Amino acid sequence: MWMVVGLGNPGAKYARNRHNVGFRAVELLAARHGVGELKSGGKLGGHTATGVIVTPRGRQKVVLLEPMEFMNLSGFAVQRAGAFYGVDLEHTLVVHDEIDLDVGLVRVKTGGGHGGHNGLRSIIEQCGGNGFARVRIGVGKPGPKPGTADGGLPKGKAGDKDVAGWVLADFPSAQAAMVDALLARAADAVEAIVGLGVAAAMNEFNGKPAVA
Repeated sequence: MWMVVGLGNPGAKYARNRHNVGFRAVELLAARHGVGELKSGGKLGGHTATGVIVTPRGRQKVVLLEPMEFMNLSGFAVQRAGAFYGVDLEHTLVVHDEIDLDVGLVRVKTGGGHGGHNGLRSIIEQCGGNGFARVRIGVGKPGPKPGTADGGLPKGKAGDKDVAGWVLADFPSAQAAMVDALLARAADAVEAIVGLGVAAAMNEFNGKPAVA
């Protein structure tokens, strides 16, 4: 059994933020397969649902989890839920936003660092390792500040405050259709990982162009 974790922040004001694409992808997956609404897991610190999803290699049981203690505390719910459901780190899959990918891209990986992502940082710290699979949803980076050539920042980099404002903002309404397609591709990637394994999913998804 796999545990699929969508990262985000709880609360209506965050629901459409770039930082919440992990929540939205997991909720789409639940709706697509009739798993049902994710509900409070009590002391687990997150909303959960269990059910069966259809993958390229047949039906597979999964636990879906949305940590509800805010992004930088995500690891506590992941650790508790993994222990409760008996899912090890190698069968944990985290779906999250990724500023180091252009908007519209979906990429699969396993292991690696947190890259400054506070949700990943917390999971690595609380679960004692980085050996979980990841579906990375590209949300891009903020551009230069108005009136400057480079925003006053080193080339190719963004300041912490700029990044925080970017990921905690909603996608422009003009990108609504693209975001729907992006979330659908992320859900497809989850199905591939659960059914075929990380290596096969990487081969299938990591060469695909950005969704339009």
